[in-house]
Order: sequence, then structure tokens, then C-alpha cells
Amino acid sequence: MSEYIEQRPFESEEGQLPDEPDKTMETGRFHLKYAGFWTRFWAYIIDLVVVSAISGILLKPIFHMVDGEISNPPFLIFSPYKIAVLALFLIYFACMTKYFRQTIGKMVLGIRVETKDGHPLDWGTVFFREVIGRFISKMIWIPYLLVVLTPKKEALHDLFADTVVVHEDSYEKVEEIPVPAGSQ
Repeated sequence: MSEYIEQRPFESEEGQLPDEPDKTMETGRFHLKYAGFWTRFWAYIIDLVVVSAISGILLKPIFHMVDGEISNPPFLIFSPYKIAVLALFLIYFACMTKYFRQTIGKMVLGIRVETKDGHPLDWGTVFFREVIGRFISKMIWIPYLLVVLTPKKEALHDLFADTVVVHEDSYEKVEEIPVPAGSQ
């Protein structure tokens, strides 16, 4: 996930080193840039539109055919229709994340889900991130704000699954803290 750039002087077209010794390439270690709150927020809004469209195309006609009620009854927290939409929501996020590492909203905004250790996403990781973590985050909303507060811009469901959301083609330099000589 990290790239290294070697330090070497700029060369002229003839392959000769320039006369000015102070012109060297920037060196350092880079990693994919973490996706921040607003990028993830707009990706999530796009995904909600996609899930709503799928729900309207697939679930509503089925509920109309079986005379199922689509509104919320006053004595239940969830109606059968809302449970079906929630299941569709969780299946959409789980399958898209497992097979593509990104949902349609993330594809549009150029971000994707990666594991912290660089391994491929497995079903256990996806289940914790997209089903358990997202269900909790959807019920109380506050865990989404962790993205603003954590250094790697992780929400609660990222912390559950040891994942991060990164930009696909954007890198940032890792700030290296100098270690004083003799402290090793």
C-alpha cells in the first residue's frame, strides 16, 4: 500500500547530471489518502438513492401484489416493508463491498474500502463492517462522526472490521518523525 520514491538528482535530456546540486527529487514514503467525512457522506447519499430506487423497482411492486402495507403502523418500530428495505440495504452494502470493494456511491467519488493489513476483504470482515457496524451506525448516526475525529478517518464500522476508506488515485506523504541518535 505504501510506495517509496528513491532519492536521485534530476537528469538532463542527455543523461547528464545538472550543474546545480540542490535540485533533487522529493523523497519519502507515501500511502493512499484517507477519505474524509464529506466525501464519504456524499457517497453514502448516492448509495441511499440507489437503494431507494432498487426498493421502488423491486420491493414495492411485490408488497402491492401481496397487499402488504408499505407505511409504518403506529404500534411497531419496523413494518414488514421497512424490514425488507433494511435487508436490501445491508445486502447491497455487503455484496458491493465484498465483490468490488466499493459501492456505487464510492465508485462515483473514487474511494474504496481496504483492510488495514492489506489483505483482501473476506466475508467475516465484510459482515462486521457492512452488517453489524452499519446497522448500529444507521440506528444512532453518531458513530459516523468518528470519521472527523480519528486520524485515519474511520467510522465505527471501520473500527469493528479493521478497515479504512481511501481515495483510489490520491496519495499523501507519510510524515516521518526523526528519531534522535542514541535512542535506538
